Amino acid sequence: MDHSRVPVLEALQEFRRRGDVVYGPPGHKQGLGADPRVLDIVGEGVFASDVLSLNGLDDRRESQGVLTRAEELMADAVGAEQAFFSTCGSSLSVKTAMLAVAGPGEKLLVSRNAHKSVIAGVIVNGVHPVWVHPKFDTERHLAHPPEPDDVRRALREHPDAKGMLLITPTDWGSCADIRGAAAVCHDHGIPLIVDEAWGAHLPFHPDLPAWGMNADADLVVTSVHKMGGAVEQSSVFHLQGDRVSPGVLKQREDLLGTTSSSSLVYATLDGWRRHMVQHGHDLLDAALHRTARIRKAVTGMPGLRLMGQEVVGQGLATDLDPLKITIDVRELGISGMQATEWLRAHCHVDIGSCDTCRISAQITHADNDRTEHLLVDSLHRLVEHADTIGTRPPVRLPEPRALQLEQAMLPRDAFFASAEHVPARQAVGRVAAETISPYPPGVPVVAPGEVITREVVDYLTSGVAAGMLIPDAADPSAETLRVTAR
Repeated sequence: MDHSRVPVLEALQEFRRRGDVVYGPPGHKQGLGADPRVLDIVGEGVFASDVLSLNGLDDRRESQGVLTRAEELMADAVGAEQAFFSTCGSSLSVKTAMLAVAGPGEKLLVSRNAHKSVIAGVIVNGVHPVWVHPKFDTERHLAHPPEPDDVRRALREHPDAKGMLLITPTDWGSCADIRGAAAVCHDHGIPLIVDEAWGAHLPFHPDLPAWGMNADADLVVTSVHKMGGAVEQSSVFHLQGDRVSPGVLKQREDLLGTTSSSSLVYATLDGWRRHMVQHGHDLLDAALHRTARIRKAVTGMPGLRLMGQEVVGQGLATDLDPLKITIDVRELGISGMQATEWLRAHCHVDIGSCDTCRISAQITHADNDRTEHLLVDSLHRLVEHADTIGTRPPVRLPEPRALQLEQAMLPRDAFFASAEHVPARQAVGRVAAETISPYPPGVPVVAPGEVITREVVDYLTSGVAAGMLIPDAADPSAETLRVTAR
């Protein structure tokens, strides 16, 4: 296919060349009605490019096939049979993928280290989740993806499962054995969905971890805004084989998606695909070399412990995305949350993810010498000033087994059940009626229907005291928890 073509961008350029005047949404009329004070900050181009697909980028009947042609080019670029653009982020895309495989009351294998959007999908469609617990790394206190044997055991116990949802790479960069998990699923005649939100760059360089479509996954969801070059909320479904019906997937997406799709998202997805096909290998090659230099520099900094290929050598993960710079900071006597706050306040550096133990900075094709040196210099400064940051109350980290909570009710039933708020200590032994996710990265410690334990209460209350953010909890202070009524 001709990857020099960008159907959405070409249609947008033609729309602007014609000078069409639109008597429908958006109400700002391509910026004519925008507040000049807003234009001063975001620029006129944002509004000028905000165009509907119908009677905008395309005609009333979509006879030009603008979006369809762009999606076909995307599929060809990444080795998928079909691709579908989504403008609501992968939080919606993963819900759609789940709906396309399992319906209300049906079983779906789900990695328990899933993002809160996956738990929301379980609640929305009423699926019966069969949690496949990740491989817990006690030393680092983080979760790596489950392995094919974990999938096999789950299917042995639940042979009626309709499919599996696997999350890889994780927020910290560790990667699953996609091919192995796919083989297990396919032996049981079910599809493998991969939530590869952090993996949009993977198809474009051979030295990066395996890309889901190349590793026999049936349906892969990517967030192009995360590691790619499209604006926020840019997401793509990638599909191959016949285990997931493209017609059903499209219907489920129509059920959940917006009818006012953003042309800004479509245009940047289209442009990013062209950029990667034409220059992606060289850009990512430069990013990999840049990352190697950063990793070497971090390795020599006292008090910082870089996560590297040793997690693969130790059998904790199948691979590691080197572009994720995950650093344990506990030897500095501070938390990852404190490190993040200090770096923002003193170095104007904003870290992507952090938790009690670590920080994680991502390097992409967009980085340059300035951003490379800024990150290294800022980490040097963090090490030098760590003893001035001060201390916070310690977080009581639970043992890995304590995070495998008993599922007493289906998440949907618990979420919509009659509920009450009780003091956190009194919630021990009760069934959660809410999702509680330290953010970022947004992996729930508690999902609706799970039995709350003392270890989890201690973790949440001590974590909030130390600066943990739990924005989806009914009470973000964790002083009270929402549980099902007795």
